[in-house]
Amino acid sequence: MSDHETLYHEIESYLKKYAIDEEARYVIAPLIAQKSLEMNHLYHDLGFKNRIQMGAYMKRHFPHLAELKPKEKLWKKFLYDAIGRVAPACATCHDQEHCFTCIIAEARV
Repeated sequence: MSDHETLYHEIESYLKKYAIDEEARYVIAPLIAQKSLEMNHLYHDLGFKNRIQMGAYMKRHFPHLAELKPKEKLWKKFLYDAIGRVAPACATCHDQEHCFTCIIAEARV
């Protein structure tokens, strides 16, 4: 299994634990897991105009998880932190210094 496949399955499994219904568990969780592997912000890769739309979407389908997420932390960062991993996009991100507790930025210090 490739590293991307492993990350996909870990994110998908994590999201499924918090899914509010079958659609969230079997349609939305796999979609978010797949999109989390892409190189842009998660809200952008999911087709949302902004983080507010993304937050509302997550609150609707994963309400308890949305309650756990710190307000200032990005969704992709939150999900990957939750599974103890670094998102593929983080390695080439140009905003590491401003990201909420960026593991890569901390390693450079």
